[in-house]
Formats: sequence, C-alpha cells, structure tokens
Amino acid sequence: MKKWVRPLVGTVLLIVGVVWSLQGSGAMDNSKVMSGASQWLVIGLVVAVVGLTLLISGLRKLRAGSR
Repeated sequence: MKKWVRPLVGTVLLIVGVVWSLQGSGAMDNSKVMSGASQWLVIGLVVAVVGLTLLISGLRKLRAGSR
C-alpha cells in the first residue's frame, strides 16, 4: 500500500496545481478570490511541479519494485 502513496499524492498535487494556475491566470473564472490573481498562478505552478516530481518518482519506484 505504501508504494501507491507517492504517485497518488503527486497526482492530486498536480491536478490542484494546474487548477490554481488556470484560476490565477484568469482562464477559469470560478473563484472571486483567486481568478486573475498572479500569486495563485505562481503558487499553482510550484505545486504542479512538486506534484509532477512526486508522481514521476513514485512511478519509477513502482516500476523498479515490480521487477
């Protein structure tokens, strides 16, 4: 079960980061607080990069463990 935690958390962070980035850039107008605020664009990009890193490293560990 522990093998799936890193890719799962990475996927969630990636999705959240992309949504925050889209809201911060003004592409999604679902939030009155976050829409068009450039700080959420930067925060979202950082969260998305962290999520992508966790996802990739977790998938590599899963693949290496299955051999």
